[in-house]
Amino acid sequence: MEMLRRMAVFATVVEQGSMIAASRELGMTPSAVSQHISKLEAEHGVSLLHRTTRSLTLTEAGSLFYQGFAGPMLTEALAPLLAAHPRLSLKLFFHDEMIDLVQHRIDLALRAGDLKDSSLVARHLADWDSVLCAAPAYLARHAPIIQPQQLTEHQWVMLDHERSQSWLSMENAEGVVVRPEVGVRVSSNNILAARQFVLAGMGLSIQPEPEIRQELADGRLLRILPEWRLPALGIYVVTPRRDAQPAKVRYAIDALRQRMQHRPAVGA
Repeated sequence: MEMLRRMAVFATVVEQGSMIAASRELGMTPSAVSQHISKLEAEHGVSLLHRTTRSLTLTEAGSLFYQGFAGPMLTEALAPLLAAHPRLSLKLFFHDEMIDLVQHRIDLALRAGDLKDSSLVARHLADWDSVLCAAPAYLARHAPIIQPQQLTEHQWVMLDHERSQSWLSMENAEGVVVRPEVGVRVSSNNILAARQFVLAGMGLSIQPEPEIRQELADGRLLRILPEWRLPALGIYVVTPRRDAQPAKVRYAIDALRQRMQHRPAVGA
């Protein structure tokens, strides 16, 4: 739970505009707030804040990290539910590791990819397209990529669970399937930290299309081998097994399903 606490401290610093204001809000000393932020940055390998004697601003990585907390998809899905039910409260936790929903009294969780067998109830929300991409700066240093076999020659930024050689599978319109064996240069247990390295030109990566739509639109990331299709990323909501789900949970699941299956274009 320490990771969750550090993330909450970081979010409070951003919302309050300074570590001193955040320390007052949280009932902590400014030095304790600073230590939480430093540990969070060390764990994810990125700087989240620009610190000067007079100001505190988000780095690009910090902005991406904070957007993960307050992403528009969750906000747009759940804000109407909160507006319709004034007595309903919402507490969000963002964590890259599996946590015990029952132990921590969590009503539901969003998870992506293949789910392991468990006592939880999983409901499919949507399938997100996966995109093979890289920053223009990286691609400018290498020959054009025109076939999957070239992928073995490149540097890769991956999530920890992608490090096995069997995860990369590509299929073209003729039904030809290839599974290039690629190496890893940067790996992370956090997709936002990994994406920052991709944006910095450190290698190729597979990213969920809805989460990088703006970067693709403004050219900060470019698609690679778009004629080859990658497996979709399944998005699921999981809940503790109960005889009957509370109404608030059912309504939240319906709202999330509708929002994640409706994916408007950038600027819509």
